[in-house]
Parts: sequence; C-alpha cells; structure tokens
Amino acid sequence: MARFIFITGGVVSSLGKGLMAASLAALLQARGYRVRIRKFDPYLNVDPGTMSPYQHGEVYVTDDGAETDLDLGHYERFTGVASRQSDNVTSGRIYQQIITRERRGDYLGATVQVIPHVTDAIKEFAQAETDDLDFVLCEIGGTVGDIESLPFIEAIRQLKNDVGRGNSISIHVTLVPYIAAAGELKTKPTQHSVRELAALGVQPDVLVCRCEQPLPESDRAKIALFCNVPKEAVIPALDAKSIYAVPVQYHEEGLDTAVLNAFGIAPGGAPDLSRWTDIMDRVTNPEGEVTIGVVGKYVGLQDAYKSLNEALVHGGIANRVKVNVQWIDAELFEAADSDIAARLEPMHAILVPGAFGSRGAEGKIASVRFARERRVPYLGICFGMQMACVEGARDLAGIAEASSTEFGPTPEPVVGMITEWMSDAGIEKREEGGDLGGTMRLGAYEAKLDGNSVVASIYGGETISERHRHRYEVNTAYREALEKGGLVFSGMSPDGMLPEIVERPDHPWFVGVQFHPELKSKPFDPHPLFKSFIEAAVRQSRLV
Repeated sequence: MARFIFITGGVVSSLGKGLMAASLAALLQARGYRVRIRKFDPYLNVDPGTMSPYQHGEVYVTDDGAETDLDLGHYERFTGVASRQSDNVTSGRIYQQIITRERRGDYLGATVQVIPHVTDAIKEFAQAETDDLDFVLCEIGGTVGDIESLPFIEAIRQLKNDVGRGNSISIHVTLVPYIAAAGELKTKPTQHSVRELAALGVQPDVLVCRCEQPLPESDRAKIALFCNVPKEAVIPALDAKSIYAVPVQYHEEGLDTAVLNAFGIAPGGAPDLSRWTDIMDRVTNPEGEVTIGVVGKYVGLQDAYKSLNEALVHGGIANRVKVNVQWIDAELFEAADSDIAARLEPMHAILVPGAFGSRGAEGKIASVRFARERRVPYLGICFGMQMACVEGARDLAGIAEASSTEFGPTPEPVVGMITEWMSDAGIEKREEGGDLGGTMRLGAYEAKLDGNSVVASIYGGETISERHRHRYEVNTAYREALEKGGLVFSGMSPDGMLPEIVERPDHPWFVGVQFHPELKSKPFDPHPLFKSFIEAAVRQSRLV
C-alpha cells in the first residue's frame, strides 16, 4: 500500500511548496523508493488552460494531454516520472464531476454536500493509480486559512484516518521572517499557522521553515515545543544558489530522514545523490558562458516561460556553460525607429517561444529575419516555427501577404487551423462556439524525421514523440514554395499531413518545431534540441 505525504503551506504564498515536494521526491527516489507527486489546486477553473499567463504562469502539458499547473514541471524535472491527467485536479474539475453525477442521478436524489461528496471526490483523486508506488506526495495549493482550500484540508484529515496513521504524514511549509530592526527571526507566524491547521484536524509531522537567515537551534527547539513536533522534524529552508542545489540542501538539513522517521521507517544508509552533486558542479563551475535572446510577449513574467528557462539551463549543464537569458519584448521590434541590430547583435543565439494572438508577431518575424540573415543560431518553438515559415514565405518565396489566420483573414494563409486548409482530407470540422479548451492539439504525438536532416542527427533517430499545445498548423500547401526558399520540412506527422519540424540546412543552426521540447527536458537528461542549440551558441560565441 502506498504511503501518503500531504504538503500544505502557511503564513504566505510562494514559499516553494512545489520545489520542496519535488526535492523530497528526488531524495526518496535516491533511497530506492517509487514516488509520484500530485497537485490539488483550490481555484474554480476546471484547468489552467484558459487562464492568462500573467495570472497563472505557464501551462504545463502532460503526455496524455492534460493542461496542468506549472509545479508539475518541477515534479517531472526532479524525478523523471512523467505526469498524468490524474496528477493535477482543481476545485472546478471536482465540482464539475460532482454536478455531472448529480444531473445523471448517480446520487439517487440525495442532498449533495461538501461533506461527504466533495471530500470523497478529492480522496478518489488522491488514491487513484497508486498500487505500484511507495510514496504519493500530495501538494495542496494556496495557504491554510483560505476558504477555497478548506475542503482539501478536510479531505486530508479524513484520508489520514482512512489509510491509517502509520501510512500518512503531513508536512507544513511555513515562513520564519527576519525582522531587521530587531535583528532576529520571529517564530510566532509559524506557531499561528500550525495552530490554524491543527484546528482543522491536521497536526503536522514535519515543519519546513523558509527563512532568510540561519535558524538557531534555540528557535528550532521553540518551534518544536509550541508546534508539537520533534526538533529534528523542524527543517530550515534557506534560499539556494540554484533550484538544483535544493535536494542536497534539504538532505543536509535532515528532511528525508525526518519524513522516514515520521513513518516509523529506519532511514538506513545515505541516499545516492551523485546525480545532483554532478549537476551542481556543472552549474557552479562552468567553462564558459553564452547569451540567449528570447523574443517573447510575456517577458515581464518569467513564470510564463518556466520550463523554457529551465530547458536552456539544462542545455548549459550539458555543455558545461552558464546560460544568460535576455528576455526581449517582441513589440520593441515593431516600432518604426526600432534598432533590432543593437538588441540582437550581442546574442549568441535567438529563440522565439510559443504564444497566442497577433500581439508582437511582427516583432518575432523581424527576429527570425535577423537570425537568418546574420546566421545566428535560431530555435523557434510552436508560434516561433510558424513565424519562421511566414518570414520565409514573405522574404524568400515572394509571398508578400503571407500570414496566419490567427491574425485575421488573409489571402495567403501560410498558417491556419487544420480545418481551414484540410477540409477535403476527411478532417472533421468542429462546431463553432464550443469550449475554448476543446480546439487544441494537446499532449504527445509522434513525428517522423528525414533521415538526412539536421534534427535526425540531433535526436539520433528518425521517430520521436513530443508534447503539443496549439490550435494552428503550418499549411502544407506552401511546402514547395518554402522549400525552394531553403526552409526544409524535416519532420512530419506519421501520416505526412502535419508539419512538425522545419530547418535551414545552409544555416549554422536554424530549427523550428511545432511542439514544446522544453516540457520534456530535465537537468540530468537535457533535451537533445536544447543541448544542440546551446552547443551552437557556444560556437557562435567564439566567432564574435
């Protein structure tokens, strides 16, 4: 039977519950245990798919097509365990499921209530697909005391009784603030937070205390006394130089030992952390550095590109170089007096990421043109591939009005919804006015690569599987014109109908992909495209 670890947060948000959960899972893996991490989000959206990046940050996509919280990206990057639909659930999805059941008559006319119906549904999600696991870590979003999180806390209380006290523990992540005027850390916020959680029926077994200054032994003892936990289970959590230093840092503070002790499991020997020490050696002792210009539209909020930023770091780890990312607003290149050369000439490589909508599109096209003409390594992801095709059509294929139907009607739809340009190929056209989340290509799809292509040599094979999240596709009717201009379609869907990868063989490094390779990159297993892209940037750095 799987053991459950419930993770809550207190005092303030953004304390790093997700990073702590990912690090703990990595430590348990290093001890030989099988783990899975789940995220429960209290908001009423069914999923984050239609939420603004400024509200929610990146939408992380799983192989089976779930649009999930960005914390699931941390989970995968730290454990290598592919997330699934069942690993992220929101209040909205739970209520949607319950109302569907009620309308169907499944409750036989009974009054539907938060307890037991909502809490039972939460417990169902927590316990689904756990037979082959040793530990299931369940992170509860938000902060203890929030109205939205109350059903989840109650479900935790019930589930701890359902599975037995020896099969579940609770970890509470809290803040121990440093008051500069007093010159000391204050433990009272942690005491109040634990008291509030305990009043809801959940007594923490381990406390993770985020603090800016080292936590004195006297304060650890004080927290342990007032919060009813062993002193060894009060774990300090100071800021780290890199997120990839966090697993080792938590181990040194005794987190994994405290968790196993709480379960009554003898910790045994030390975990094998060689993977993480090697990563940190590469991060802290680089043999060079490169600068990557990311031309996007959400650059004011880097959480919107969380996986992308980490994948670039992974490419640097693989090449043992430091990657400096310059976030550049694509709209800057749309002004009449824009000096694109001044901004992009210092870059050793240029990346145009995914996006939706027309804002900043012309600036991204200008960035593609600069990378092509100046022979600077270029990686276009999703929207970035589509804009590479529009730029190629306009500037090299003589199709001056080339555009995307995403921006409005166009006589030259180089990019469009598949139903707009493949209506004669037996593709079912979706009804207008459907759910916004129902018109996308989501999740993992296979692609076939040209055996003589650059990307085939990068991947080391001719069949790949990558994750998608998009509505629009490059129109294959323009393939011949684009290839005459040097933009080769080197990856296609297995049926040959959908372009997946384009490249310029006559360029030092120019690749556009319709999918999101950043979603599968890990520090101990960097994605081959990012590894090769950063390698190309290193070569470019030696030329400037």
